[in-house]
Amino acid sequence: MSGAALPVAMFDSGVGGLTVLHECLVSLPQEDYVYLGDTALFPYGSRPVAELRDRVAAIAGLLLGRGAKLLVIACNTATAVAEDVAREVAAVHGVAVVPVVTPQAEIAAAITDNGRVGVLATPNTVASGSYRRALEAQGRALEVIEVSAPRLAPFIQEGSPFDEQTMAMARSYCAPLREAGIDTLILGCTHYPLVAPMLQRILGRDVRLVSGGHAVAAAVQRDLDGAGLSRPSSVGEGSYDFICTGEADAFREVGTRFLQMPLGEVERVELGVGV
Repeated sequence: MSGAALPVAMFDSGVGGLTVLHECLVSLPQEDYVYLGDTALFPYGSRPVAELRDRVAAIAGLLLGRGAKLLVIACNTATAVAEDVAREVAAVHGVAVVPVVTPQAEIAAAITDNGRVGVLATPNTVASGSYRRALEAQGRALEVIEVSAPRLAPFIQEGSPFDEQTMAMARSYCAPLREAGIDTLILGCTHYPLVAPMLQRILGRDVRLVSGGHAVAAAVQRDLDGAGLSRPSSVGEGSYDFICTGEADAFREVGTRFLQMPLGEVERVELGVGV
């Protein structure tokens, strides 16, 4: 199997990237997809950067070694600290890479009216400055307000109940964004769309939320079309397969909630460094 017949490979630290996969399945249903959730190392948000760079190299090597026509980094932290690593591995295989940060920055810069853009993300993503750089590259005078939310992604992945403590946590993260008067918020982690209604309620209906799913799906379509690798819609619905590094049953259970579609069999792999 080669060329357009190959799947689109995608990975995340856990199940949050399934929000990106969902948008791709809707926008490009004829494509085949392979998704890897690195649940054994979740969460990426506060782990040492050197460890994450080695991990991304191993994941990219595994997925591309099996055959893929495009690599999607469906993880904001992985994009922020190791996009260059993924691109190096992909270049060896002659495959392009679609990250999650730049497509979101492009949309946010285009839709903000007052030029004040918020970024809610993990500690590693905020510390990397990746969103600030991506927004500055858009050619507009933007005020960027970044907020680190270390507890939010683990809360979502664990399926913790929404209670007053949860609302208090979310309000504390949103307070600097409200004070700054942002009119656009980048959801800087692919887990965050799952709590978008809560964030929208706290920030107000006039604040636009920019998630990774729509932005990445559009970028995937552009890349495939540009490279002549898109499958024709006449082939019907494609397939989607799942790999995880942690416990497969737990991934299937939580992943079904995120994807809102059946996952089927989940392959578990032991992921070494330097695959």
